[in-house]
Order: sequence, then structure tokens, then C-alpha cells
Amino acid sequence: NSRDAAPLVEDERFKLLTFTGSPSVGWAMKGRAGRKRVTLELGGNAGVIVHSDADLAFAAERCVVGGFSYAGQSCISVQRIFVQEDAYEAFMDAFVPKVRALKVGHPLDEATDLGSVISKDEGERVGEWLHEARAAGAECLVGGDVRDGVVQPTVVVKAGPDLRVNNHEIFAPVVTVQTYRSFEDGLAAVNNSDFGLQAGVFTSDVRRIYQAFDALEVGGVMVNEVPTWRLDPMPYGGVKQSGFGREGLRYA
Repeated sequence: NSRDAAPLVEDERFKLLTFTGSPSVGWAMKGRAGRKRVTLELGGNAGVIVHSDADLAFAAERCVVGGFSYAGQSCISVQRIFVQEDAYEAFMDAFVPKVRALKVGHPLDEATDLGSVISKDEGERVGEWLHEARAAGAECLVGGDVRDGVVQPTVVVKAGPDLRVNNHEIFAPVVTVQTYRSFEDGLAAVNNSDFGLQAGVFTSDVRRIYQAFDALEVGGVMVNEVPTWRLDPMPYGGVKQSGFGREGLRYA
């Protein structure tokens, strides 16, 4: 608990405080850490841009992996997918059947793709967020059911950016899909967030890749890959509410 951990945060003999968890706890620790160095990894609601010039089948396959591995319980899990409007139908034709085919079951069953979330309470929270989204006019094309801590793989459409399924970290096997018109609109949509950990951009145009690198307010831009991808040797961390500093090797 916070009382037992207080010396780790406040004692000057510790030269570095590193914390992975919620923004409210992390920023409070930073305020109490004094002169020591601090690195914070505080999660996000990772966005993916799928432009019309991308390999849509590959993008759909990777978004399934990024959105539903670990039952979505990763700080860089795919949560918000933004598809250029001309590519939306083709992307969804590839994406939705793959999500429907995911098998929910016991984690020791080799055929299982995902299991429950960490607790029944967390499942109930996700259910509340989905209920809020539906009440505001959103639709669940796949899933939407929560029972005894098991959240069915869920694809939400027609959800506004002000809903918690979009603007908070859902930390569950739930993704939202939205459309955009111009590539600049897609970049702005990803940036419309208090978080900024990692983002993915699927496009075959290197000029757009550099544009995304310059414009996206995130700690890492994954090119033709989902934001869930990372390697331990790479500098890892976020901006805005997602964190402070970088994890990794010394050069990171």
C-alpha cells in the first residue's frame, strides 16, 4: 500500500523512482519524489491509423492481435482504430470475421485465444462503459457481453470521442472503429486524447510516415504495425498522461 511504499518514493538514498500504474498514483508519486530521477509508465488508449493505401488485410490481422492479445490488458493494446473512409468497408470485411473467430476459454487450453480480465470488478466496469456507449448511440458489431469477469471480444462503432470507451484506458478486449477523411484528420483524431504512449500507422507512402512521426503526440510511432509492438532494447515511454521519461537500455 501507499504507506508501506512511502520510503521508496521519498527516501533520498534511492536515486531513481520508476513506476508502472495509473496516472493518478504515478503523478502523485512524482510530486513526492524530491530530487531523485523519475520514470513513469502510466498507460494509454492507443490509436491506429489505417489509410486507404495500406495493405488492409495485413492491417486487419495485426489489429486483431494488437486489440485482443492478453484480453486487451496491455498499456499499448489497440483501443482506437481510425480507418480512412474509402477503405472502411474493405477493412471491416477483413477485420470483423477475424474478431468473431476468436475463441474465449480457459487459458491452459491451447485453442484459447483469450480468457477473462483480471477480476470480476474490472469486467463490471467494462460492462458499464459499454452500456454508456450504447446509450449514446454506439453499436457493438461483435461482442458487447460481459459475464463473471469474461469480456467477449468487442468491436464498437459510432462511439464519440467523449465516451469512456475512447477517452479512457479500457484495458479489456474492446476496440472502437471510426472513420476519417484526410490523413491529417486521422492524425488529429489520434491526438485527441489525454494519453500518448504509442500509435500505429498503416500506409505505403513514406511521406505520410514522416508526417505522422512529426505530428503524432506519442512516445513511439510504429510503421505498418500496431502500437502493441515493442522490443526491450528500444526506448519505451509516453507523453502527456501516459508517462514521463523512457525505459530501456542506458542509451534509451
